[in-house]
Amino acid sequence: MTDPLKLIHVRNLKYLSKHLNRLVEGRLWLKIIIGMISGIIVGFTLGPDLNIVSRNFAEITASWLALPGHFFLALIQMIVIPLIFASVIRGLASGESIDQLKKLGLRVVVYFLITTILATSIGIGVALLVKPGKFVDSSFAEKTTTSDSIIDKEKLQSQDFDLVNIPTAIVSVIPENPLNEMANARMLQIVIFSIIIGVALISLKPDQSQPLLSLLGSIQSVSMKIVKWAMEIAPLAVFGLMSQLTAQTGLDSLAGIGIYVLTVLLALLAMLCFYLLIAFLFGGWKPWTFLQKIRDVQLLAFSTDSSVATMPLTIKTVEEKLKIRSSISQFIIPVGATVNMDATALFQGVATIFISQVYGLELGLGTLLILIATSLGSSIGTPATPGVGIIVLAAVLKSIGVPIEGIALIIGVDRILEMFRTSINVTGDMTASIVMNKIVRKKEPSAHEEIDLNIVPENIEQVK
Repeated sequence: MTDPLKLIHVRNLKYLSKHLNRLVEGRLWLKIIIGMISGIIVGFTLGPDLNIVSRNFAEITASWLALPGHFFLALIQMIVIPLIFASVIRGLASGESIDQLKKLGLRVVVYFLITTILATSIGIGVALLVKPGKFVDSSFAEKTTTSDSIIDKEKLQSQDFDLVNIPTAIVSVIPENPLNEMANARMLQIVIFSIIIGVALISLKPDQSQPLLSLLGSIQSVSMKIVKWAMEIAPLAVFGLMSQLTAQTGLDSLAGIGIYVLTVLLALLAMLCFYLLIAFLFGGWKPWTFLQKIRDVQLLAFSTDSSVATMPLTIKTVEEKLKIRSSISQFIIPVGATVNMDATALFQGVATIFISQVYGLELGLGTLLILIATSLGSSIGTPATPGVGIIVLAAVLKSIGVPIEGIALIIGVDRILEMFRTSINVTGDMTASIVMNKIVRKKEPSAHEEIDLNIVPENIEQVK
């Protein structure tokens, strides 16, 4: 008997990548870098360093310059939830069999948990080794410590990892009100809701599930059209945002935390080396060859600052260049775009240690374990859109008792670092596809089940 998934096999998301290919061919990444440098120069001219214009004029000018940037961010944030919701469900329907989905789902969860914990540990380890917070003027801590941010140093050194609340935290990821979760952009709950709906959908008869799958396919197409519009103004958006940032903070504030920037980049490099090792062990890819194959995706991720926006090109790359099965890529990439945020977790580890060092705080082993657990929970399901890393970091700092005022130190350079983090995140998704392609065996169809998956039916009547 033909597996139900054969009858509802959906059109691959990679077919929506043609607009993204044009962006790569047009060297969008180079335009982004030019926009970034130009923005810093313009912002420096308007900023307090030269003091050429009045502060009021500078603020008004910078605000208007940043308008395309805020418009860009709004467009990307607008399509994240519908695109992820549609892609996860259709990714489930692209599986080779129900049994394969069961095996793949369990292994993916375990793999993502392990790599996220490892990423946070790498970030913490590199920050403890380099000690970037020691290079910041201690007067900052004195100026920003208020009566509302009293620091309990003894608690930070001695607090224990609370195992009692873990079961409650696990249950809380099941969305009680999906619409409320979508309104509040709780991505982990949205992904879980999408998986539950997807599993239920593919359990129905093909003629019942096909109409909804076709609708979700249309949602994907509409979302990618909006992404295309956003990408058209991306260089101008980066120019405006960097102009506003530099005009407000000045160039000195961006250059003053260079050691922190280097620490984050060093930790990201270590994570990249880990991915290269995994790609070699599970896929036989030599490091340089692997980087050449995925270069376009990394550059597009750096340019767009959103792993969701790059999904079609990511799927196309892993299938055509890395030879990953479609049933693996269509599930791993959409889920990984919101769940597999290794670079985000790594950043939270580095940033937390950096800020704690600025305030002269020593984090005990129990606090570090809480930091790892909190970073794990907050990075999984973080909206894959620009600018949310700082918001998530604030929640992490608050959970362990480190003053969130320290975020003011890093917000100036986070826009640049976030681009590098996004490139590492999509690299992690592609690496995960290699691992799952290796450990989850392909189902061998029997003679009466064979079907050409290159012929992708959009209508169930075509396969009846």
